[in-house]
Amino acid sequence: MTPHPAAPSRRTLLRALAAVPASAVLLGEAPGLLGDALAAAPPNGSATRYTIVPFLDSDDGTVDVYQSDDATDFRLLRSSAYTPPAGRIRDASVIRHTDGQYYATYTTRTWQDTSTTIGFARSADRVDWTFLYDHTVPVANLSRAWAPEWFVDDDASVHVIVSCSTTDDEWNFTPYLLRATNSALTAWSSPVALAGIGANHIDTFIVRIGSTYHAFPKNETTKYIEYATASNLAGPYTIRRTGDWAGWGSYREGPALVRLDNGAWRIFFDGYGDGTYYYSDSRDTFATWTAPAALPALSGTARHFTVVKETVTGGPSLARNVTRSFRSANHPTRHWQQRSSLLDLPVVSGSSTTAEKRAATFTVVAGLADGCSFRDAAGNHLRHWGFRARFDANDGTRTFAEDATFFLRAGTVPGSVRFESYNHPGHYLRHYAYQLRVERSNGTDLFRQDSSFVPVTAWA
Repeated sequence: MTPHPAAPSRRTLLRALAAVPASAVLLGEAPGLLGDALAAAPPNGSATRYTIVPFLDSDDGTVDVYQSDDATDFRLLRSSAYTPPAGRIRDASVIRHTDGQYYATYTTRTWQDTSTTIGFARSADRVDWTFLYDHTVPVANLSRAWAPEWFVDDDASVHVIVSCSTTDDEWNFTPYLLRATNSALTAWSSPVALAGIGANHIDTFIVRIGSTYHAFPKNETTKYIEYATASNLAGPYTIRRTGDWAGWGSYREGPALVRLDNGAWRIFFDGYGDGTYYYSDSRDTFATWTAPAALPALSGTARHFTVVKETVTGGPSLARNVTRSFRSANHPTRHWQQRSSLLDLPVVSGSSTTAEKRAATFTVVAGLADGCSFRDAAGNHLRHWGFRARFDANDGTRTFAEDATFFLRAGTVPGSVRFESYNHPGHYLRHYAYQLRVERSNGTDLFRQDSSFVPVTAWA
């Protein structure tokens, strides 16, 4: 691993930004409310919540609702949560509006049929949805209006980007921009084509960072997701990357982005060619991306969604600067214990030696990068190295700080906590063969159990 210069914590940066005028703070999550300039772990007792409302691979007449605390392991909240009174529901995009309600916009017809409207529905709780109306998109000779995507700008104006084709070339789509002209989201401006992206692009998703708009459209000719930028929402956009520029492969569609708690951007996209739903992360403003990974549990079931990210109450809490021991949630006689600098999960009991009890006792401290970190009695920090959990002296580098930082996520039993890696989102401290490792979540109940630990009174 290449060392990096030491960096201030994300919370330090957030405190510094508190004095910055609101007009200078960028949008935290484009498809939702205005957010922080930098993402950060939720405070003690709160939790991050990601919500998606996908239609089904087997049925485009209804949508399910899923939620997650890490944008990786999505769990079903409600099946068949909304069925429109007529037509279909595909490609649903969801935001939480300033009135506290959730709004969905969606494609109203299946792909074989002429489709000149986009649908709208509303929910107070993300679970029970009410049909609002179908809006006819006023594009001359319109054949199909597909894949509407919300975009909320930093002036709080609400927009929908919709892909439209005309009767003379019904499979050649152009992205159009509509702006809400009232706060009830029931009236819309005339559509304006996004300049620069051009025809034969569909599923355009936009986020704003600072003064730059970043667009991710799918090229319908090449079947690759492309990347474009502009200084104005309506363009003109310059397409910066084409082909397999990010290593995601072809026959990908429905890109949707959200910012993770560690500040990285995650893109989700539907690998409709192979039946897999993927995600990929970028920590350098879209220059490079991690290898695409299959989204557990949803692949082969969910189709084309966007993500609403919120901070909610009721999350896990773990006091800092307190010594604790950590018991396995599914092997309650076993506890974290340091053995030759590595972290294992042996049986620890009242009859264990004083040295064994001391090796099973740790101090919870403020995270070196954000979240929380752990120290042993010698002052060494728990970190992952080669994905094995171990204790090392802090060398002051950014790499070490990130390796030694974890986010709190809710565990499987009351009082239990899961520890997500700061620099490997979706990876957790998990016991395997009674060794502690940092591994990618596979979405199974067993993984969640193996990665859940109960903070208990310190053994020493």
